[in-house]
Amino acid sequence: MTLAPEHAMSGLETLRRQIDEGQRAPMGETLDFQLVEIDEGIAVFTASPASKTYNPQGTVHGGYSAALLDSACGCAVHSCLSAEQGYTTIELKVSYHRPITIETGPVRAEAKVISIGKRIAFTEGRLTDMSGRLYASATSTLLILPR
Repeated sequence: MTLAPEHAMSGLETLRRQIDEGQRAPMGETLDFQLVEIDEGIAVFTASPASKTYNPQGTVHGGYSAALLDSACGCAVHSCLSAEQGYTTIELKVSYHRPITIETGPVRAEAKVISIGKRIAFTEGRLTDMSGRLYASATSTLLILPR
């Protein structure tokens, strides 16, 4: 993924450019999910579960939901940061409400920043199907770092 020098763009500018150019982070390529909406403090990813994401029980592995929610929570924080700041996840708690299968169809991971300070941010996220049915939810704590 090649973007303009990150030191020259805020987090929101970087993520908007990624959407405009149809680019994905390597994790998005691997698990076939895409950042589709970004605004200050809010991030939305979409994905279509596939059999390659199944666990031995014949449902989508919980790590798939966790990766989507972690990405959404992280990008929600990234959208609030200056060009001189970065972040990393300290904690991610995921609650699984119902199993996901291929029949679930496309899913949407939406996260928002609950509070953000100089060093710590708190977010919450929801993973739903396209009709709004809840499959997983998450809370996340992130550390804000200088670049």
